[in-house]
Amino acid sequence: MSVGTILLIVLILILIGAIPVWPYNRSWGYGPTGGIGLLVIILIVLLLMGLI
Repeated sequence: MSVGTILLIVLILILIGAIPVWPYNRSWGYGPTGGIGLLVIILIVLLLMGLI
């Protein structure tokens, strides 16, 4: 496994963990999920371009 693949897996797990499910984080909205999702998309693009 390359470093990029491992980083992608970790970011996807963080993205799933940031989904507002529990009562204490429902007030956060989708901000954390959107930010982490943006990082995942950027990483996927970099992987496809071969820069990582």
